Amino acid sequence: MKRRRIHIPVCKTLLLTAFCSVIAAGLNAQDPYKVADWKTEFTMRSYLLQEMHSLYDRRRERLCEALSDERAFNEYKAGCRGSYLRLLGELPPETPLNAEITGRITLGNIGLEKVIIESRPGHHVTANLYLPAGEGPFPAVIFFCGHEMTSKATLSYMETAILFAANGIAAMVTDPISQGERVQFTDTEGRRILRGSTTEHTLLNAGAILTGSSVAAWELFDNVRALDYLVSRPEIDSNRIGCMGNSGGGAQTMWFIGYDDRVKAAAPCSFITTREREYGLNGTGDGCQQIPGEGKAGLEIADYLAIFAPKPLLILAGRYDFVDYQGAIDAFNELKSVYTLTGHPDRISLFTGDDGHGLSAPKREAAMLWFRRWLDADNSPIVREIPAAPAEEDTWCTPSGQVNAMYPGEITMQDYSRRRVPELAAERRRFIEGSNREALRDTLRRLLSIRNDCREGVSIETRGSFPVNGHSTEKLIIRRTGEVPLPCHLYRNTWKGVADTLIIWLSHKGKVSLAADSTPEGFLPGRYRAVLAADLRGMGETAEKPQDNDPKYYNSEYHNAVLSMHVGQPLPGQRVRDILMILDFISSDEELGRMPVKVVASGPAALPSHLAAVLDTRIDDLEMSATIESFSEITDRPVEKEWFSWIIPGILKYFDLPDLAVMRPDLKYNYTYR
Repeated sequence: MKRRRIHIPVCKTLLLTAFCSVIAAGLNAQDPYKVADWKTEFTMRSYLLQEMHSLYDRRRERLCEALSDERAFNEYKAGCRGSYLRLLGELPPETPLNAEITGRITLGNIGLEKVIIESRPGHHVTANLYLPAGEGPFPAVIFFCGHEMTSKATLSYMETAILFAANGIAAMVTDPISQGERVQFTDTEGRRILRGSTTEHTLLNAGAILTGSSVAAWELFDNVRALDYLVSRPEIDSNRIGCMGNSGGGAQTMWFIGYDDRVKAAAPCSFITTREREYGLNGTGDGCQQIPGEGKAGLEIADYLAIFAPKPLLILAGRYDFVDYQGAIDAFNELKSVYTLTGHPDRISLFTGDDGHGLSAPKREAAMLWFRRWLDADNSPIVREIPAAPAEEDTWCTPSGQVNAMYPGEITMQDYSRRRVPELAAERRRFIEGSNREALRDTLRRLLSIRNDCREGVSIETRGSFPVNGHSTEKLIIRRTGEVPLPCHLYRNTWKGVADTLIIWLSHKGKVSLAADSTPEGFLPGRYRAVLAADLRGMGETAEKPQDNDPKYYNSEYHNAVLSMHVGQPLPGQRVRDILMILDFISSDEELGRMPVKVVASGPAALPSHLAAVLDTRIDDLEMSATIESFSEITDRPVEKEWFSWIIPGILKYFDLPDLAVMRPDLKYNYTYR
């Protein structure tokens, strides 16, 4: 086909050029303060996903090498387990369970017992134990619930437990923390005050992470103690224990079978996929579904299951699940290679329901058949006709349906986090008193993921200027290889009588809030020789759109904060790197580099400013507003919003904010708290 050359007369070309110029000028007039020329709301997420992909590329290379022979794989498996245990942190000591059976009902020839145990002193776990007819000892399955508020009383879970018991397999169904009868945030009468379990999980996770724990670790320990109770029962054969769970319970199953060797067969449902695909497609999920640092440690979902190999494993998936199905296939194929290498390809299977999320009838029957096969259940005919499930109230272990109402002295998870803070204070004091100043800084750099040897230079891109209050203001992008570009406004003041100081102005609302200040007497650049207003990553121009984070997370940058911890780069630490990049730019500028530096910061920009000032003596003065005095405010007030913007995993083992003052006694401070 011939191409036609289109000739545009000169006059029309001039008109077209003029029209484009008008459009461009109009766009610039709409936002004269914007520096970058791309859709900057995707910048942060793109950076973090690239970091994650790089980590998982290296993990795939290690797995490929490990699959070369069984000895190499056993080393890989041991490495995965070691990384997992380090991420979990220290679990509490086992204490008396003080188990109670608060009631019994019968469902045909199946018995249902209502059980309460103390997983920690003063902290109770509720469960239903379904027992087959006869004396046993029976094989048993411990079942972990998804995120339904009804928890163990969810119809599909009760029908699964009844199906198992009808076919000779006992089933113990536990309430996870924040669900069923274990809601943590309740009023004085035990009624929940938040919207649901996933919100509770997320808010509880913030305080737990600061102390080096997580909701996932709490759920794991509760489940270990529940299994301790189950195997203590004379009706149960402790050598024939299975484990399964759906959705959030699938996550619990994944962590449990990688930890507790008593499990002999497993069947996680509607959770198994790959972190890499799931985080790229759907975001990071609720607070109970990840442990900080997994990506940095190179742990994929399949790795937890590989720790379990070569024990029998059935993956239950839905073809139309919102949990990525291709990821389920990818995880299964990796595990198939593992089981084949170990000589047991028959012990791994993928059952795909022609349905979506949840434990449908085909999936629960597939699980029942799997456990009958591998737990050596009897060979009697399969029973598919089962008794009707009871009403929710009939499954309650407590009179009102909440342990907080039954036990006036119930110690909730947030209570434990609050108590942990002063316990850690003594550890912090010993650590600080036993370390020199440089060792303290090295520890802080490690917690923040800041390389001490990073000397990569910065480059500056000038993007024009704009006038404000008689000042011509430069628009700049500060860049460093491998880091998020920083959009900035630079005000240079030639007036006489101003303070010969450089202000780094960092607002969580973005640099535009300074440029938009049209009150001359209150205009900051009118009082100082130079002001550099910058958008730290995820703020101002690079902030995500509010709708990209579900309101249930109580945080406007939840996914980026969690993904940052996943790749081992907590959000405050990344923003410290931004400030160090700004300082390097200032040092490279002949005029700016001679001035003393004062940082003025607010909200979530204040914490990284404080940390940067501790690490870098080029900051002489620090003024912060809407900040926190101590990380304990997060454990004390867990239902406030935006806490995930402040989280640094495990920092309370080493530092609280007042402790940082000893590392920069020469620094001038000025605070106002939120």
